[in-house]
Amino acid sequence: MTDVVVVGGGLAGLAASRRLARHGLRVALLEKRPELGGSSAMSGGWFALCGTALQQRSGVRDSDDVFVADMVDTGGGYSDEALLRALVERQAHAIAAIDRAEAWTDELKGSAGMTVPRAHLVRIRRLMAALAADAVGAGVAIHRERGADGLVVDGSRVVGVRCGSDSLPSPAGVVLTTGGFSRSRELLDLFVPAQASAMPYGGAGNTGDGLRMAWMLGAGLADIGHVTGTYGQHADTSDDEHELLTANYLGAILINVRGERFTDESASYKRLGAEVLAQPEGMAFQVFDSVVRARSRPGVPLSDIDRIAELGHLVTAPSIPVLAAELGIPARVLEGTIERYNAAVAGARQDDHGRTGLVNGVGALTPVESAPFFAYPAVTAMTSTYGGLRVAPDTAVLRVDGSRIDGLFAAGEVVGGFHGSSYMTGTALTKALVFGVEAADAIVRG
Repeated sequence: MTDVVVVGGGLAGLAASRRLARHGLRVALLEKRPELGGSSAMSGGWFALCGTALQQRSGVRDSDDVFVADMVDTGGGYSDEALLRALVERQAHAIAAIDRAEAWTDELKGSAGMTVPRAHLVRIRRLMAALAADAVGAGVAIHRERGADGLVVDGSRVVGVRCGSDSLPSPAGVVLTTGGFSRSRELLDLFVPAQASAMPYGGAGNTGDGLRMAWMLGAGLADIGHVTGTYGQHADTSDDEHELLTANYLGAILINVRGERFTDESASYKRLGAEVLAQPEGMAFQVFDSVVRARSRPGVPLSDIDRIAELGHLVTAPSIPVLAAELGIPARVLEGTIERYNAAVAGARQDDHGRTGLVNGVGALTPVESAPFFAYPAVTAMTSTYGGLRVAPDTAVLRVDGSRIDGLFAAGEVVGGFHGSSYMTGTALTKALVFGVEAADAIVRG
């Protein structure tokens, strides 16, 4: 017999399953793919957290209020602030899980959406392996290559899941942790057709299963219209290689195939994703010099220029005219673009796009002037969808009218209402872990 079914074996699903079993409930975790992990296992491993020991050792002054304010600002005011407050209040769950797994690194940085450094690099596969082992040790039954395609309802309450011709009872409740819909061209065309041409990425099982199942019961949706791809990935990136580079946050500029800048490069890579899709050929080059090249952080996702070079995806040239020739751009255009940018950095003119910092307006800019010069051709990839089911702060799924669907909870990427119109680096993993735990606790509370 089973008390609770958790659908989806990524970070949120593992966190929920482990917690439920620790509470003494009989748990079945369904994962339709052969392996656990989903998008979480493909991620760079960044968690957004505040008040941590690493921040304190690094002299970073952060607070819950600043964290929430940054998320509100990043989301353009569209986020559900109750969800943001719940995340910050419960982030201790994430910290405790990382502690147990001994998965911390010493990497801390500021990234998209942050006014202070709060992106913590965590050994994500070690963390997920520890959660999975702990879940199995607590009695969770993990069923790989078994998905769900419907919810079983008794009256108005969800009491199980349908798996093809079979059903699995779940009298205490069902937790949907099925990820997003980055691999569903049908849903992308329906919700965000302007983004549907982004490179498909994210978990191979992210086809919107949980969203569809709850939608059939009248679930409300949030942030769907704000879904955008993420800029910074090479067009030849494979599912086995996390090749997202944000050299623009280290000082690079972005140019299109005509050799023109077109945006403030310090903006969130989600906003940059939409802007790059609108450029000719849907791509942009990250252009930088030897000063920025020296800022590479080997082994650190988003900042590992060395790995990009090893993969053969970094263009190198001794001068700007040669770089322009390598990129197929008229040299005079690229030279003029860089001259204007360097003049703005020196304070001789206003920046054409209002750039004032490295990331989110923070950090001193450097000119592009020290040979050799480099370029990384990158496109927008639909790594995750960050819009989905509307939920209460305790993860209960809400109908269109705001009422609760009894017995149905959701956590992770399948949930909307959290990120608003953009995305702060690391909040996706933090959200998945924290609200996976909260879904379990909400079921136990009854």
